[in-house]
Amino acid sequence: MSVDEDGISQATFSRYKKQFGGMSVKEAQRLRELEKENAELKKLLADQLLKARALEIALEKNV
Repeated sequence: MSVDEDGISQATFSRYKKQFGGMSVKEAQRLRELEKENAELKKLLADQLLKARALEIALEKNV
């Protein structure tokens, strides 16, 4: 694998260019922010679903 003077392999550069090539820097930064926010929201949803399931199990045991 070849690495250029910036320390980036050609494969990494090609992948990034394919993903972000048509975007401005601001658009790419916003995309990164949205992806981070989406991951946080997915985690919150998973936590809430787990809590809801735990409550369902607790209620079933009390019936």
